[in-house]
Amino acid sequence: MELSLIGRHLEQLGEASTTGFTFQCYPIPGEVEVLRVMVDGREELPLFISVSDDQILCISYLWDESQVDPNRRQAMLEAMLDMNIPMPLSAFARLDDWYVVFGALSLNSSLADLEHELAVLSDNCLEVIEDMAEFLL
Repeated sequence: MELSLIGRHLEQLGEASTTGFTFQCYPIPGEVEVLRVMVDGREELPLFISVSDDQILCISYLWDESQVDPNRRQAMLEAMLDMNIPMPLSAFARLDDWYVVFGALSLNSSLADLEHELAVLSDNCLEVIEDMAEFLL
């Protein structure tokens, strides 16, 4: 699946969206092509999509290490592990100094599946930030 196809599909959904969200997409050129997806009303938490040979990866950056209360870091990591399984279609990771939530889909996933994953990932980001606020500065 090509990122340009994904971007066109998401932007053209409008009221046909099954998730109730509208999307704005911006390609980011580079060695690995990435699509920045803005969910209307949630612009502060963009989603980033990349396509590899075997999966579609959707990531949202939450906060960086400098925003974590050092005295609460261990408790935060334990809370993230506890939250990982009950958080549908998403998981935690760390990229460099950034904590992220991500989801992966098969290359055979439909565009409707991708729209659903992005909506769930966006919802999960809001929930995570609310639940983890006590661990942040």
